[in-house]
Amino acid sequence: MSELTQLGVQAIRDGVAGGTFTAREVAEACNAAVADAATLNAFIVTTPDHALAAADQVDADRAAGRPLGLMAGVPIGMKDLFATRGVQTTAASHILEGFTPQYESTVSQRLWDAGAGMLGKLNLDQFAMGSSNETSHFGDVVSPWRRSGSTAGLTPGGSSGGSSAAVAARLAPAATGTDTGGSIRQPAALTGICGIKPTYGRCSRWGIVAFASSLDQAGPMARNVTDCALMLQAMGGFDPKDSTSLDLPVPDWSGALDANLAGKRVGIPREYRMDGTDAAILKAWDDGIGWLKDAGAEVVDISLPHTEYALPAYYIIAPAEASSNLARYDGVRYGLRDLPQGANLQDMYAATRAAGFGDEVKRRILIGTYVLSAGYYDAYYTQAMKVRALVARDFAEAWDKCDVILAPTAPTAAFALGEKLSDPLAMYLGDVFSVPASLAGLPAMSVPAGLDGAGLPLGLQLIGRPLDEQGVLNAALAIEQRAGFTAQPDRWW
Repeated sequence: MSELTQLGVQAIRDGVAGGTFTAREVAEACNAAVADAATLNAFIVTTPDHALAAADQVDADRAAGRPLGLMAGVPIGMKDLFATRGVQTTAASHILEGFTPQYESTVSQRLWDAGAGMLGKLNLDQFAMGSSNETSHFGDVVSPWRRSGSTAGLTPGGSSGGSSAAVAARLAPAATGTDTGGSIRQPAALTGICGIKPTYGRCSRWGIVAFASSLDQAGPMARNVTDCALMLQAMGGFDPKDSTSLDLPVPDWSGALDANLAGKRVGIPREYRMDGTDAAILKAWDDGIGWLKDAGAEVVDISLPHTEYALPAYYIIAPAEASSNLARYDGVRYGLRDLPQGANLQDMYAATRAAGFGDEVKRRILIGTYVLSAGYYDAYYTQAMKVRALVARDFAEAWDKCDVILAPTAPTAAFALGEKLSDPLAMYLGDVFSVPASLAGLPAMSVPAGLDGAGLPLGLQLIGRPLDEQGVLNAALAIEQRAGFTAQPDRWW
C-alpha cells in the first residue's frame, strides 16, 4: 500500500469517492509511513487512531450514500500550533508540554468537518519563532533531502519545518502551516513542495497559539497547486470568534484554476535582486519569468522602494507583539509551573519562564519588551509601523502596473543544521523575500522551480493583490506546469 502515500489530496479524495481504495487503506498506509520515519523528527506526537476513525467515518458515509466533504479520506499533519481537543498542543515549547486543550481550533475543526483525519501534531520552531526548525524543545526536524554526495543533515525550513518535511517525505499528502513572516513559503521552497499564505483574515486565528497577532495566518502545504487550493477552501471562511476574520464567502479556488495568463501582467521587483542571493536562485527566477511569458503574461519591471527596510521593521513589530502575547505563560493557569522552595509570585514567574522558554523565544521577548518600553516606543515600534505602512503603499502602487508579482521565495537553498545557529542575524536574513508580503497582509505562495547544482529544491514566490488568491494560484499553476518538477528526496531515513 506504499503507493498510496505517493498520492496527493485530490487523488486521494477522488479515489476514495470512486471506490478505487478505501479511506482506511490510505490512513493505514500514511500511519505506517509516519511510524517508519521517526528519524526525521517531523512529529511531536502521532495520532493514528484519529486518522483511522476519520477514515472509517468517510467509508461509512460513502457506503450509505451520504455526501462526502472536500477533504474526505485525506489524512493530514497538523502543525502543533493548532489547538486539538484531547491531543497535546505545545507550540514546540517546554512551557506548554503536557497541555491538552478541551477545545478545537477553528481551522482544524473545519478540516475534520471536511472529512480529513489527523496523523499527528507536527514539530516546529518554538512558538513559530525560527527559520530552520532548530528552536523546538523536542529537537530539530531533519529535511528528507540531502545534498548530492553528502550525508549532512539539512534544515527543512521554519517555522513549519515539520509540515514541510512530512509532506516532502510522503508521510502525509498535506499539512497545515502558519506564516508570520514566511513560515509556510520558506520551508515549502526548501523542501520542494507548495505552500500558500492567504490574505490576512482569510483563515481564522482562533485556537492557534499566537506569535504576532497582526501577522499570523494559517495556510496549507501540499505537493501541488491544486491540492493547496482544495485544502485552503476547507480551511478558510469567516469566524465570529476571531475579530480579524474577514466576513467574506470562500471562493471555489480549485474549480477556477486556470494556467492561461493571457492579459495578465507580472511584476518583477528590481529591489529583490539582492547581493548574496544564490546564482541558482537568480537563474530559477529568470526561468520563472520565461514560463509566465509562455503562459501569456506580460512581464513588467516594478519598484518596491521600501523593501530594504521591511526586514528590520518586521523584527521590531513581530517581537513586540510576541512579548505581549507570551506574557500569558506565567505558570498560573496552564502549562509548566516552576515553584522554587520559598518562592513568591514574582519568583515563580521568573523561574517558570526561564525554564519554559527557549533561547530564541527569550531573545525575541527581550527585543519586543525593549522596543515597547517607555522612551523607546516612538524610536522603534512607532517607526517600524510607519515603515510597514510604506511597504503596504509600495504594493498598492505596484498593482497599478501589474496583477501579480514574481520573486524568489528564499535567498538560498536548504542549509545544514547548525550552520547559522550562532548567527541570528544571518538566520533572520533568510526571510528577506517573504517578509514584505506578510507586513502588507497579501496572499503569497511558493511553488517549486527546480533543483540547484547540489540537487536541492528551489522555490519561486507569487504575491497577489489583497483577496486575489485565485490570481496567485493561477500563476503558480502556470509555473508548476512548465517547471515539470517531479523530484523527490531519495529515501535514507
